[in-house]
Amino acid sequence: MTDKIRLRTLLSKKEMVIIALFFLIILGLMYKTFYTRHFFKMKAPVTFEVKKGESFSQISNRLYKLGIIPGKTSFKIAGFLYGAERRIRPARFHIQNGLNYLDLIDYLINGEADYLKPVILFAGSSTKFYASRLRSEINLDSVTFLKAIKNKRLLDSLGVNETSFEGYLFPQEYDFYDHSSAEEVISIMHKAFNEFITDSIKKKTTLSDNALHKIIIMASIVNGETNKKDEMPRIAGVYYNRLKIGMKLQADPTLQYLQPNGAKRLTYQDLKIISPYNTYMHSGLPPGPIDNPGKSAIMAAVFPEKHDYLYFVADGKGGHKFSRTFSEHLKNVDEYRNRSRE
Repeated sequence: MTDKIRLRTLLSKKEMVIIALFFLIILGLMYKTFYTRHFFKMKAPVTFEVKKGESFSQISNRLYKLGIIPGKTSFKIAGFLYGAERRIRPARFHIQNGLNYLDLIDYLINGEADYLKPVILFAGSSTKFYASRLRSEINLDSVTFLKAIKNKRLLDSLGVNETSFEGYLFPQEYDFYDHSSAEEVISIMHKAFNEFITDSIKKKTTLSDNALHKIIIMASIVNGETNKKDEMPRIAGVYYNRLKIGMKLQADPTLQYLQPNGAKRLTYQDLKIISPYNTYMHSGLPPGPIDNPGKSAIMAAVFPEKHDYLYFVADGKGGHKFSRTFSEHLKNVDEYRNRSRE
């Protein structure tokens, strides 16, 4: 009662009405700003990508520039009030028409979208393995991906004068949006391949397309033999020595490449597989890469170790033993077999 009397004493009826109207106007403006539905001119839904490391301010500016929202300042204020500034994850959003600012912000924070995901693609893996991994990581259909690998139109558009992208998809960690298309993923991976070749290879040596293709084939075999980076130049040297004297490469990874159900323990029957990729039957390099080699294997194929080794066999410890003569090689094989039995 005392407070009411004091308020009436402090403010006249007219002043109280003015204050009430002021608050009503503020509430009206807030409602109009944050709850009014906005319509853009493009066909809905509009695909909008939030990129890695992008701030809320940058997101707001791009939404405004694209015509998805009519005002960036009001949207930024709405985002601040909603606490959205650090809560929007990188994703590919599909924005429907007629959302108000708060609905749009809620969708960007909580809605279903194709989120950006880290995907590690390992060196020495085949495109079949990549297809399986991409299916599990970003829901990319394996069959579609493997068809795109041999799509001539896509090969031509990216300047690959071969029949397949096998060997030309660079292995590393990528950020892909969920449900990315096969063409998009292949383009990103091949761009990374070109950047590495340009920065690390073409600045140090002059390679024609044909010479580069042979380098990638050799690198793929080396990567199929070992993951030990320090051994790769030596193994490349072995295979180059065999090529020089007309000796068959006899590389087990080329036989593994021909296995329909993935790698397995090779048998003598596998040595008889009829294929130009069977380096036990055919001399020289196979017609194409057998996997997608990484940086170390490619550099080993470009700069092999100079030596006179012609043979190598596993040492049972994750590495290999090298030899110059066949008799020496047979001793190393016996040692490996005895160690395996033990």
